[in-house]
Amino acid sequence: QVQLTEFGGGLVQPGGSLTLSCVASENIFSLFYIHWYRQAPGKERELVALIRSAGDTYLAHSVRGRFTISRDNAKNTVYLQMSSLKPEDTAVYYCNAQNSEASLWGQGTQVTVSS
Repeated sequence: QVQLTEFGGGLVQPGGSLTLSCVASENIFSLFYIHWYRQAPGKERELVALIRSAGDTYLAHSVRGRFTISRDNAKNTVYLQMSSLKPEDTAVYYCNAQNSEASLWGQGTQVTVSS
């Protein structure tokens, strides 16, 4: 079973930056779309960004211009680079790999934006 592990969460001040990493135990990027979701307390999980197997990307409107999604195939890693962070970006961020046959989730990493 392929495993996904997120790294890089933490506490950051408003306006600061963080980079999250999603490391896959196998090279799956040609077979799966990789998503970053987030879930804030009391709110539904929402899609933040995705990168398709062909490499094209999507960013939610709320993070466009501030976040970037990218991947390093050699490292089996997808990154979510976050800048100009706002308190409303506070959430648990989850990595998800999905295709027509499977949906895999990491354990999540907490991002807290606070002064």
